[in-house]
Amino acid sequence: MQVLVVDDEQLVRWFLERALKRLGYGVQTVSSIDEALKIIANKGVDLLFTDLRMPGGNGTSLIKKVRELPTNMKVVVCSAFITDEMIRDFNERGIFTLKKPFKLTELENILKLVGVS
Repeated sequence: MQVLVVDDEQLVRWFLERALKRLGYGVQTVSSIDEALKIIANKGVDLLFTDLRMPGGNGTSLIKKVRELPTNMKVVVCSAFITDEMIRDFNERGIFTLKKPFKLTELENILKLVGVS
C-alpha cells in the first residue's frame, strides 16, 4: 500500500510519514500540489492524504484532478479548516476527513474507515 502525503507543514508530513511507516505503509511526502501530481502520474499511489490550504494551490483542486484520472486512489482530506458542511460534502463524494490536530488513534480509525488498514 503506497501512501502520498501532501501538506505544506513539515511537522504534519513528518508525523504522518513516521506513523504510516510504523503501521506498515510505503509513504512519500511532498509539500506542493505540483510535486504531488508528478508523483501520482509516475507512481502507483493507493491513498492520498492532502491538506486543503497550501501555497500554490489547494487540496480541492488536487482532488478534482485525481478524480479525473483512471485510478481507485482513496483520498483523505487532512486539514484544520474542515467544517461540518465540508465533512458531509466530502463524505458524500467518498472522500474521508481527518481534522488537525489529530491523535494517532484518530489516524488509525480513519485508515480502518478507508479500508486500507
